[in-house]
Amino acid sequence: MIRQTLNAAAQWGQQIAESIAQHPRRVMGGIGVLLLGTGVTAFGIAPLAPDAADLPVRQVVEALPVTATPLYAAIPASADLPPEARPVLASPQPWTLYRSDTTRNDDTPQSLLLRLGVNDGEAQAFLARNPLARQLLASRQSRLVHAEATPQQVLQRLTARWPDPKNDRGFLRLVVERGANGLSARLEPGTLEAASRLASGEIRSSLFASTDAAGIPDAVAVQLAEMFASDIDFRRDLRKGDRFQVVYETLSAEGEPMKTGRILSAVFVNDGRPHEAVWFEAPGVKGGYYGFNGDSKRRYFLSSPLEFSRVSSGYGMRFHPVLGRQRAHLGVDYAAPTGTPVRTVADGVIEFAGVQRGYGNVIYVRHRNNQVTVFAHLSRIGVRTGQRVSQGEFIGNVGTTGMSTGPHLHFEFRDNGEHRDPLVIARQSEAIKLPENLRSAFNQVAQAQQQELAAAGRLQQALASTDSGR
Repeated sequence: MIRQTLNAAAQWGQQIAESIAQHPRRVMGGIGVLLLGTGVTAFGIAPLAPDAADLPVRQVVEALPVTATPLYAAIPASADLPPEARPVLASPQPWTLYRSDTTRNDDTPQSLLLRLGVNDGEAQAFLARNPLARQLLASRQSRLVHAEATPQQVLQRLTARWPDPKNDRGFLRLVVERGANGLSARLEPGTLEAASRLASGEIRSSLFASTDAAGIPDAVAVQLAEMFASDIDFRRDLRKGDRFQVVYETLSAEGEPMKTGRILSAVFVNDGRPHEAVWFEAPGVKGGYYGFNGDSKRRYFLSSPLEFSRVSSGYGMRFHPVLGRQRAHLGVDYAAPTGTPVRTVADGVIEFAGVQRGYGNVIYVRHRNNQVTVFAHLSRIGVRTGQRVSQGEFIGNVGTTGMSTGPHLHFEFRDNGEHRDPLVIARQSEAIKLPENLRSAFNQVAQAQQQELAAAGRLQQALASTDSGR
């Protein structure tokens, strides 16, 4: 019976194949009509099914028993596994909670620890009384603090880092940790890691506005003004469209940024004229800035006894604010807050350090060739008569003593007893030469920094093209 059915099916299939071969169009058309009809039927039937969105929804809550059966108990004893292959759960370990935050000006040990997720009276008392731990909140500058605590908010370990005030290239690491005998603290020294950073900008209004727009720290902007002060008067000579590229150091402690270092090289184009500088130091030679041709940017007299500051009254005739009449102003006044550090502008010897009527607290520094500089209205004197000082060395602080209407520094330059304009003298003073035996070493440093500055210039061009394309 089965054999007859199979033979009949074979014959029927052969007939269909012969029909398709003789009349292909008719047969395929019939198949298409058949499929179309099936599709229409499906289309007409599908909407009759219930919409899943209309079906009732029921929430089922079922409590599951929690057992303390270890994982290996779920494996039958008859399982064909060697003993070393059977899983064993390790005993639960205590958690450690990690958290970081920064110190604030009004912080107490309690407020800092609570922000760190630590509620530990013993730790609060320790940070308040331990001489080393108390240094954490001794500074008004913000410091990053890391804390490790138990789930019960008990302090296990606390660490913080900050720059070493006695070492420009170092930092201090405070470690407070709990041991068998309770909490202890230690202060460890470390060395900051230096890395280079490139930046560039264009003058739109002022130097500091442009450096802010370029993301350059103020400390670097001050250095930029200082290193080109003998070439550019940043108060009067800046032009809109002036450009600058700078390579400077960033100093980090174990990956945490601490502060900026010195400028390594810079180019400032003022009114179309480029001014260049590169930092160079060698064993036995004081570091300084030089042009790429080897000419020193450091002159015998600094252009200012203060870091970048505003000249409130220049050299020459003026209306005296105290006397109320026109009078020759035989110096330069620098507006600055009380306490601003004052530095000597050249090597010399302190000729007088004390009080005089109109000048208040005043310092006289004698230099070579019978030249003298005068620093008046100081709030504090930091040197003594007869002391030898070097260019850039701290000598006192800005104040408003003597005949003064507000905090400022009155600065004079006297050449053989005759008053001269200090700004003109600084620009006309000779540059310090690079020793010839260091020329080869200097050229290597200069070439490397020129490549860095070229990269900074390309960065500026890329940013400018991006801005113009917006």
